[in-house]
Amino acid sequence: MINIILVGMPASGKTTIGQLLASELPQYTLIDTDSVIEKTQGLTVSEIFEKFSEDYFRKLEYDTIKMVCRGTNKIISVGGGAFENPDNRATLLKFGKVFYLKSDLDVLYYRISEDKTRPLLQRENPKQILENLLKKREENYKKAHYTIDTTSLNQEEIVRFILNETNA
Repeated sequence: MINIILVGMPASGKTTIGQLLASELPQYTLIDTDSVIEKTQGLTVSEIFEKFSEDYFRKLEYDTIKMVCRGTNKIISVGGGAFENPDNRATLLKFGKVFYLKSDLDVLYYRISEDKTRPLLQRENPKQILENLLKKREENYKKAHYTIDTTSLNQEEIVRFILNETNA
């Protein structure tokens, strides 16, 4: 059995799909790297960004990804920016099948418009920031083993696709 790795923009459905996969695959462990970081640091991602810096958070993220990719039978959901780091990307691609959950900008914006826990979007004109992030990150997201355009799929269809591709 292999690791199943979910990447994509904030609000692309990584956490939800990860939870659904975990319910279908009781022999797998669900790991959200942002949650691991929050637990080990005793701070939210937003607090880490605010008190330290994004660079500090990215170092924690790198260390966490290296740690959680050891072994198999894991469903790993990583933060939206994690796949930007070439070392993270190489590790994730090596130790599992990586699925990019591609979402439409308007859908992403709708999902996060009231969410105050997204540190990179707590600025003026968050939709423009989100669009810029998407344009910047898309090239690397497409390096995933699989791209799932979630625009016209429901959650069950996304889960079935992942299960079929991993033979899990």
